[in-house]
Amino acid sequence: MIGAHTDSPTLRVKPISKKQAEGFIQVGVETYGVLRIPTLAIHLDRQETFTFNKETQLFPIAGLVAAELNRTGQTINPRTPESPSTVNESPNEPFAPLKLSTERHHPYIVELIAAAAGVSSASIVDFELVLYDTQKACIGGLNDELIFSARLDNLGMSYCSTMGLINSLSSPFALNEEKSIRLISLFDHEEIGSETAQGADSNFLPSVIRRLSLLGPSKDKETAYEQTLASSFLVSADMAHSVNPNYSFKYENDHKPEMNKGTVIKINANARYATNAPGIVLIQEVARRRKVPLQLFVVRNDSSCGSTIGPMLAASLGARTLDLGNPQLSMHSIRETGGVNDVGHGVELFESFFEHYSELQSKILVD
Repeated sequence: MIGAHTDSPTLRVKPISKKQAEGFIQVGVETYGVLRIPTLAIHLDRQETFTFNKETQLFPIAGLVAAELNRTGQTINPRTPESPSTVNESPNEPFAPLKLSTERHHPYIVELIAAAAGVSSASIVDFELVLYDTQKACIGGLNDELIFSARLDNLGMSYCSTMGLINSLSSPFALNEEKSIRLISLFDHEEIGSETAQGADSNFLPSVIRRLSLLGPSKDKETAYEQTLASSFLVSADMAHSVNPNYSFKYENDHKPEMNKGTVIKINANARYATNAPGIVLIQEVARRRKVPLQLFVVRNDSSCGSTIGPMLAASLGARTLDLGNPQLSMHSIRETGGVNDVGHGVELFESFFEHYSELQSKILVD
């Protein structure tokens, strides 16, 4: 199994998002995860430590009030300056528990959503909307060796695991001798703790495995699930931290992953990652079959350490687990940087994992 997550830090539109100030149309948002975003120019706010109020200083600017008035042909209501005039509610209108979406949100935003859905604005009862950088990823660096993209964490490893599974099945005979089920599980909500119906801390994956465990022959159907987990292995695939040349002092001297030098195995003595020695032996043999380079990473003893879905899935499943990911710079930034070659490294590693796990897993002996 390979587990990864598809979500990234972002901004989610509030249920009532209609805001404006100083001639600007703004959108009320909630923060999702820990996101680094552009803010007030440093020339206007020189702080030793960058801080801002997420409730009062994080309203995205959607446009100008004057431009919206010009688009709709409306005038400024003298009773509420800078606000387009509104039609009074009719006493004959049917009762509505909540205000219409066009009243809770800027009408043009609702119009854009309706146009994308191919319906009228009146048909939009409610919606869930997140804001994100729409600029496409691009290749850069002096020798086109870098990827500049939003949301590499963790769409990068989601892509590698998906392509690894697909490529492992390219041969029509790929499953002829296969004794295991090849599975990937891409979860939501990792950035906010995973405690949701779609998150890794739900019963989704255990329930799927429980049903799958009954498909093959088993000496005892009552323990088929436990037998399956005992012979299973989970790779928790989440992007890793490349060494940053401007902050190299933040990294442990002997564990500084470099971009384009291979996928990074993450290790933490306090179980922030689920990796252990048998897992390292297994993934090393998997990588050897395809000549995929690997790297090792631990944080400094005086540094905090992030975590992944690996430890929580290892705890809930009891299956052998290893944490790894491709190295990147500026994780959680609105624009992140990764290595071009590492995408291929990740895909080939996972393809080899699916192809060779059944053969290798019984050969890993722990004394």
